Amino acid sequence: MATCSIPAKEVECERIMKPNWLQLPADIMSNILQRLGTTEIVTSACHVCPLWWKICKDPLMWRTIHITNPSNSPYSHEDLEKICRFAVKRSCGHLEDIDIEYFGTDDLLECIADNANIRCLRLARCQNISNKAFSEVVRKLPLIEKLDISHYNLLNNTLEVIGRSCPLLKSFKFASIFKYIECSYDDVAFVIARTIQGLHQLDIAGNLLTKIGLLAILDSCPLLESLELGWCLNLDFTGNLRKRCLEQIKSV
Repeated sequence: MATCSIPAKEVECERIMKPNWLQLPADIMSNILQRLGTTEIVTSACHVCPLWWKICKDPLMWRTIHITNPSNSPYSHEDLEKICRFAVKRSCGHLEDIDIEYFGTDDLLECIADNANIRCLRLARCQNISNKAFSEVVRKLPLIEKLDISHYNLLNNTLEVIGRSCPLLKSFKFASIFKYIECSYDDVAFVIARTIQGLHQLDIAGNLLTKIGLLAILDSCPLLESLELGWCLNLDFTGNLRKRCLEQIKSV
């Protein structure tokens, strides 16, 4: 009898010591769930049990929405837009940081602007967003501090709207990588120099600016600490231009 009772006690002890995930404090459970991607939370996690559903209903769960690498996702761009729209509305205005790739549309961008106080916005390779819609929406987002619209055919008048509408903008990424937009080589640089002078970080890799455009940025953006100019093939960094960049900017 004694030999049979030992395994039984071990089993009972293991049962008692096994953690009960449902008894974790809500803030800890929320922290764990937030480590999942937005798509996983919307499509899976919130349906696991009533407790997780309750946690996922908290608007603070949706302050950050990242849906990237859609090529590795089993969902279509239309599905991802629906998932993103659901998450944006669930935030109830608490959304601050959103990062999406490829599947952005005018309607989705308008939904984001109407349901969020965005501080960080990344719309990489979102070719289905029009300049008109972007200009209208960015006027509703004056709190933006970090903006990434890489690989996007942004026109000069839209860029000026950004400068006028986002006075807190400190980090701007407009890397185009040989994306030839309808403007002369230094137009983008001139608009940045004229309207977005409070920048700390600027990434315009792949743009066509020349020495003249770069000097305009350096003269007008005294707070600039980081500057990315990769694949800007019209620039010649010999002589005084290289010296000026190294003296003024920490990271080039």
